[in-house]
Amino acid sequence: MDDRMTGLGWVGVGRMGHALVSRLLSAGHDVAVYNRTREKALDLVELGATLVDTVADLADRDIVFTMVADSTDVEAVVEALLSRPHVQPGLIVDSTTISPAAGESIRRRAAARGTAMLAAPVSGNPKVAASGRLTIVTSGPIEAWTQARPYLEPLCRKVTYVGDGERARLVKVCHNLMLGVVAQCMAEISVLAEQGGVSRADLWEFMNDSVMGSVFTRYKTPAYVNLDFRPTFTPSLLLKDFHLGFEAARASGVPMPVVAAAEQAVQLLEGMKGNDVDFAALIELVAAGAGVELVPADVEIDDGLAPLESVVG
Repeated sequence: MDDRMTGLGWVGVGRMGHALVSRLLSAGHDVAVYNRTREKALDLVELGATLVDTVADLADRDIVFTMVADSTDVEAVVEALLSRPHVQPGLIVDSTTISPAAGESIRRRAAARGTAMLAAPVSGNPKVAASGRLTIVTSGPIEAWTQARPYLEPLCRKVTYVGDGERARLVKVCHNLMLGVVAQCMAEISVLAEQGGVSRADLWEFMNDSVMGSVFTRYKTPAYVNLDFRPTFTPSLLLKDFHLGFEAARASGVPMPVVAAAEQAVQLLEGMKGNDVDFAALIELVAAGAGVELVPADVEIDDGLAPLESVVG
């Protein structure tokens, strides 16, 4: 029996990657990290991570996780991981939101060189990850899923395997289409209720405890009530996912009129507000359309993201 600790690698420690690597380190795993901006990963060394100088330095790791911006970055990272003669990871787990077609192309190239790939997009933001409420959807060879599962489960509340191939990429695209639609709906009904004399805080106190409430509506409530638009997910990133969704819909012949309307609202948001705001700023566009000037409520709102460990304890 091989008792050697599995060596993990991680490429991309932005806000989400940083939160997830921290969870792996807290669980006692051996993690080596590469980040384009080295300074952003230095504090992970204090938690026990090994910091490397190049992506190729992670080629001797058993499993390498990648969380980067787009398919071009995924391609570059995978090529670098497979660039060393006779040394390459056995498995690459990619959490980047890219199209199923791009994922399949990269997967085939990796498989041809002896490295399996598992698609593993995540649902949530860094605060959700820190609270333990992140969810992950995966797809790829069943053997890859079995190998990666013990290292995915410490990252999240639930990880779901949906089969072979790039099915997880499609699920994540569907997820983000729903995110955009719900965000626009939250904006519209918030302004409608306020115009009828109901405060946004009271509206969402009721909604979040009703059958219509969700983890998402609860943790976005402070943004809509207090007009806190510090970015967790920008309009351009959401638009990228809308475009991936429409690409899949055209290929499958699926009409999406509601999604199309939400996409236009997000396009307008990007044009008017740029990308230094959170997508929750959609509420300001709805208010402007109604001739209403919103003001922050400046009230304390429970976002429902207390760490699960403290909730159950």
